[in-house]
Amino acid sequence: MKKIFTEHAPSAIGPYSHAIRSGNLIFCSGQTPLNPQTMQIEGETVTEQTTLALTNLENVLKAEGCNRTHIVKTSVFLKNFADFEKMNKAYEVFFDEHKPARTTIEVSRLPKEALVEIECVAEAPAS
Repeated sequence: MKKIFTEHAPSAIGPYSHAIRSGNLIFCSGQTPLNPQTMQIEGETVTEQTTLALTNLENVLKAEGCNRTHIVKTSVFLKNFADFEKMNKAYEVFFDEHKPARTTIEVSRLPKEALVEIECVAEAPAS
């Protein structure tokens, strides 16, 4: 197993790694819409926050030479399921033709009062 950290994603706000690589699989911790430089939530809307959370995930994957097309599964945690359609549109724009498997769950609260948190599993090319 290999621990993955990058300066291009928000620092962990707890005792965990940005991701763990096991074989060709990369298990990314949940990313919220934190700006990596300021460590503050950015974006007033779930649309903006979804895009930033996904960008943070991709930045973690880039540390292992991967990108969004390597993602095989995501889990999306929404503070309010009424935001599903707006989140879904931002998610669709981000992934374009790539369509990883996904689970979406409503939760009562997220770190730093974010509207969305997203985690993923990706498959890296054989090394």
